Amino acid sequence: MSYQYNDQFAAATRQFADTAARINQLTLDNVQKAFGLQLSTLEENAEATFSFLGEAADVRDFDGLKTLFPKGVQVARENAERALSAGQEVFGATVKTNEAIAEIAKSQLESATVKAQAAAEKVVASAAKTTKRR
Repeated sequence: MSYQYNDQFAAATRQFADTAARINQLTLDNVQKAFGLQLSTLEENAEATFSFLGEAADVRDFDGLKTLFPKGVQVARENAERALSAGQEVFGATVKTNEAIAEIAKSQLESATVKAQAAAEKVVASAAKTTKRR
């Protein structure tokens, strides 16, 4: 009898470990994508900003400063757009990852419910047989 409980416990533990490993892998993949995207966005923004600053260092007169101002605004706008786009992409990927994790949890809950119902039906059937014998 205790072998049966040990076997059930071992199976449940194995299933829990497999599920946790899948969830961890999904989470790590999402973090890796998000970090890579944010890093590449930072790199592009820094490159554009330093390029602009290089141009600004070459300005020697007021007319050059007048032409530099619109370029500065353009660089700032593009940097903000890239950052916003990256943030939206990271958010979308995180939502998809959370949906996948929720689906895994849902399937585990459904599986546990089916097993519990089967065990309950077995107990009810056993109790019904015992009652009929008396």
